[in-house]
Parts: sequence; structure tokens; C-alpha cells
Amino acid sequence: MSIDPRTVVLLAGIMGGMMAMVLLFMRRNYPANIRGLGEWAAASALIFLSTLLLGARDLIPDFLSVVAGNVLLLAGLALFHVGSQNFLGRPPSTRPWAALILAVLPLLLWFTHVEPHYGIRVLAMSLLMMVLTAAHALTLLRHGVRSFATYLAGGALLVQTAAQATRFHSAFSTTPDSTLFLLSPAQAWFVSTYAFCLLMVSIGLVLMATDKLRAEFEHQASHDSLTGALTRRAFLDACTQELERGRRKDRVCSLLIMDLDHFKNINDSYGHQAGDRVLVDFVDRVAGLLRRPDQFGRFGGEEFVALLPETSPAEAMVVAERIRAEVERTLVQPGCTVSIGVASSVPDEAAIDTILSRADVALYAAKDAGRNCVRAAA
Repeated sequence: MSIDPRTVVLLAGIMGGMMAMVLLFMRRNYPANIRGLGEWAAASALIFLSTLLLGARDLIPDFLSVVAGNVLLLAGLALFHVGSQNFLGRPPSTRPWAALILAVLPLLLWFTHVEPHYGIRVLAMSLLMMVLTAAHALTLLRHGVRSFATYLAGGALLVQTAAQATRFHSAFSTTPDSTLFLLSPAQAWFVSTYAFCLLMVSIGLVLMATDKLRAEFEHQASHDSLTGALTRRAFLDACTQELERGRRKDRVCSLLIMDLDHFKNINDSYGHQAGDRVLVDFVDRVAGLLRRPDQFGRFGGEEFVALLPETSPAEAMVVAERIRAEVERTLVQPGCTVSIGVASSVPDEAAIDTILSRADVALYAAKDAGRNCVRAAA
């Protein structure tokens, strides 16, 4: 009962303004492929303006404090959801939310200026806010990465949804001349919950963006920037772990070393851009033939390596021949072929370098045999 709702609303607005500045700074400094930050920043700014207008109730005209304030609040919540959809790579639902907000506008105008009724306005606003926050929470929890940040934002939205449902139910007993700042336990609880959850949602979204940036850096550190294959170091680390797992389970691992035939001639005759297209096409084709547990990396230039866990020498030869035939059937011009050396682990083999050396010998045997063929290590 000692909580002043107007003060809480204004504090929520100040926090929203601060989060808008944080998100705008992130939008300007984060990579362009991390989407949704601009919408989140704009949403925080709209909610900041709406809380200023709502907090000035009885001090400014009702059109500004009631109609404009509530419309900006709905627009901010909708834009938060659109930003999350863009962030997660989902199709944004801009038009449906815009249509709902425009549909509620005549109702706000009528029950503010023509036939003032606070209870009906609360019914309309709480229902729409409940739908907005529930849809946003569902988007995050269904499509977001399973992390503390996602659960924080999604959980806060669910609490907001529950608060709006309670407010919707209580609005049926609200008198027409009531007000947002009526000092009552229900109003104090609702306003406080709204302010707290708004802050938690904003913090959760910031943490989600930070997690995604860290994941981008980790991906760039472990993957080749042109082809997306693992870098040499990342591949060797993955192979060492897989080889150790194979030793514990007494399973055979096989390794393929692949070298594009006469690739230098492609660069010299057609240019490096054409050569890059050949490399990207090669990686796409090979990746489509490998299983999910298989590891695929670029060792440098036109040389690539694949590790096939729990794969016998005979099975590895089948995979290698399938890759060779697929590359020979090149659709991207200029075309190329590939030579492949195959080696498999032996009992108590502790170092990946040993398998690599034997596969490398097999690769040179394939080249000596005329290229565009597969050879297995002795």
C-alpha cells in the first residue's frame, strides 16, 4: 500500500529509456547478421515514451496520457516480439500486430472522450497485452537457444501474461471513474510486476544478443571464413577427441585427405573468385554426403580432411568413392576433380598425426595413379 504507482510507472519508463540506449549501442557495434537489435531498441524507446505519457495522467490531456500512451505501449510490446522473431530467424508478424493495435484505437478514443469508462479500457488493453506477451514468450521458448538468457526473458513474459490475465479478470468489477493510480493492493501489485518484468525481459534480450555474439566469435575462430569447414586446429582437436573415444570403445575411425586436382590452373586461368566458388561448391557437396558425427575441415588451400567415426576401411572407401564421383559431376564451372587418400586407425593408436601421415601417403599414391581416384593406405 505504500507503493506509489505513478512513481513506479515513471521509474519503469526511465529504465526503458536506459535499455533503449544500451540496445541502440549494441545495434551499432554488433555484426549485421545479429538481427533484431534495432527493433528491440525502438521498442524500448516506445515504451519509454508511453510510460512518460501514462505517468503524466491528469497533468496532460487525456488523448496524450490515455490514448497515445496506451497505443505506444502496445506498439512497443509488438515491436519487442518482431525483434525477437528477426533475432531468431523467424518470419516477423508485423501486419497482424499493427492491425490489432489499429483496431483497439477507436475503442480507446470512444471510452476516453465520448463515454469515459476506465474498466472497459482496462479490459481491452489487458487482453491485447496478454496476447502480445504470451506470443512473445512462446516464440522465445519454442525457437530460442536453451540458455539462462532465453529462460529469463521468456519467464518474465509469462509472469507479465499472468499479471495481465489477473488484471483482465479484476477489470469486470472496476468502476467507470477509476484510475490507473488508484492506491490499492491490486494496482500496486500490477504496476510493480509490470515494471520488474519489463526490466527482466530487457536484460534477458541483452544477454541473448551477447550469447549470440560470443557464439559468432567461437564459430569464426573454429571455421574457415570462406567455406565454413573446420579450421586445421579445430579439426585436429575434434579428431583427437574422437580418436580417444574410439580407443575407449574399441571402434575404428577412418580419415580421408582430399586434394582438388590442378586447382592452381583454375586460379591462373579463371581468377581467384572462380577458384573460391569451386571451393565453396566442393565443401557443400561433400558436407551433403557426410553424416552428422563426421568431422570435415580445411587444411589449407585446396586440401580438405574428413574424419569418419566408427567407420571401417571398406566403408570409408565407399564414402570416398561417392565423394569422388559427386565432385566429378561438377555443376559449377570451371569443373574439377579430386584425389583422395584413405587411412583407418589401428588398435592403441594414440596420435592423429599417425593416421594423417598414412592418409597423406595414400593421397600421393592417388595422384601418382593419374588423379581423380581413391587410394587406401597400406
